[in-house]
Amino acid sequence: MVDLTALLADLAAESAQLDALVAPLPPVDWDRPTPAPGWTVAHQIAHLAWTDHVAHLAATDAAAFFASVTAAPDPSRLVDDGAAAFLAPPAELLARWRDGRAALAAALAAAPPGEKLPWYGTGMSPASMVTARIMETWAHGEDVAEALGVERAPTARLRHVAHLGFRTLGHGFAAHGRPVPAAPVRVELAAPDGALWTFGPAGAADLVTGPALDFCLLVTQRRHRADLALVATGPVADEWLDVAQAFAGPPGAKRAAGSGHAKETA
Repeated sequence: MVDLTALLADLAAESAQLDALVAPLPPVDWDRPTPAPGWTVAHQIAHLAWTDHVAHLAATDAAAFFASVTAAPDPSRLVDDGAAAFLAPPAELLARWRDGRAALAAALAAAPPGEKLPWYGTGMSPASMVTARIMETWAHGEDVAEALGVERAPTARLRHVAHLGFRTLGHGFAAHGRPVPAAPVRVELAAPDGALWTFGPAGAADLVTGPALDFCLLVTQRRHRADLALVATGPVADEWLDVAQAFAGPPGAKRAAGSGHAKETA
């Protein structure tokens, strides 16, 4: 059984790491461009604050969540418009993000474990929602760190991102209009502490191996596969590395080899 309390603690720790990175910044640094085209550091934090807000709606008021979706003037710009709507001066934005993520954590902790919360594309359990928030917080934290010229050390929390990346294999194919493969895929990743993280059945003909950090960068579309030390064995595994995405919605604007990060579309 998934330990929701432990998941929420990891989400709090991931958020705190990014908070500590941006909280001391002078206002001029909040305006630094990040690898996501058109987004500054402030946009990255505003996006997280907006996503926490709509996730809180999903956990507490499904009707209001669906209303926020149907009221969007342009669904293709939902993410950009959400970030823009939550922009504010740095101190106000930081407080908004802190308050929103605390409210979301409380709502998810109180949600019935088996309940399916509405979301973009498919409903999610509270535990899956927390895992998705860890993934998003880490991925956008990478955008911010790159904009600031900071290299963050990978942590054991990457296991959540890797697990989500593995579980969304079928979504990656479907989002790109490709048949979801029936063949199983095995993933073997070198964790930051030297341990081996494995997902999928042992002995599967299709296999992905490499550093856990690289796998997480790939499934969040923060790096092109050509710039990562991932090895795919088998046709399904090889194709997966071209379409992998751990986030909901249609395919993001893929990162080209050697270029900046991509930005997801939902």
